Amino acid sequence: MTRTFDHLVAEAETVSVDGWDFSWLDGRATEQRPSWGYQRMLGERLARVRSVLDVQTGGGEVLAGAGPLPPLAAATESWPPNVDRATRLLHPLGAVVVADPDEPPLPFGDGAFELVCSRHPVTVWWDEIARVPAPGGTYFSQVGPASVFELVEFFLGPQPEEVRRRRHPDDAVAAASKAGLEVVDLRSERLRTEFHDIGAVIYFLRKVVWMVPGFTVGHYRERLLELHERIEREGPFVAHTSRFLVEARKAG
Repeated sequence: MTRTFDHLVAEAETVSVDGWDFSWLDGRATEQRPSWGYQRMLGERLARVRSVLDVQTGGGEVLAGAGPLPPLAAATESWPPNVDRATRLLHPLGAVVVADPDEPPLPFGDGAFELVCSRHPVTVWWDEIARVPAPGGTYFSQVGPASVFELVEFFLGPQPEEVRRRRHPDDAVAAASKAGLEVVDLRSERLRTEFHDIGAVIYFLRKVVWMVPGFTVGHYRERLLELHERIEREGPFVAHTSRFLVEARKAG
């Protein structure tokens, strides 16, 4: 039986969006994943170090799933529900979770960690990223510019070039170098994302809050109804995600 717009909205508006687990979208949205496998590569790096800091950890799921943690492990997170979730997940694994506003400075001393990682940072404060690794340590991250912008611009209209360019790999390389880091690996891919119903769109925008800042169903109800009718008529809404992997090393 086809679910109505109101049913889909009510369901997606009330489900929890804590953490960084997107399993609620199974069967409702698909996202092509980068070929390199960030979590697997992170696990390989964790096995070679004795200390790690995961910046903007979300609910801690990526770090927890990457493999055994080194003796010293810490994570930062700014959103209170995710701080609680990450604490419950990471404390039993030996990691401390620090509530942090995602603004400089990071609450750690110079050279405190062999590995600094971040699965999907909203903002990268490169001077801080260069300060906290130990000499010879590395920063390992995955992010990308203009992700899912077809969806963003459906709600917000055309975005200026400076917004579309945020988190561009060329800018990341320049900023890392300026901060004193040497980029030793850089990979980029453009990937396909599909939303199969309006509930998936609502859930995604409630969870990834920086896509459409201040998003609420009430404010965007007319556009949501328009998009629902489009999906019903034409099939999944297709967007594209840009991802790049960056690994940068601090001089020893």
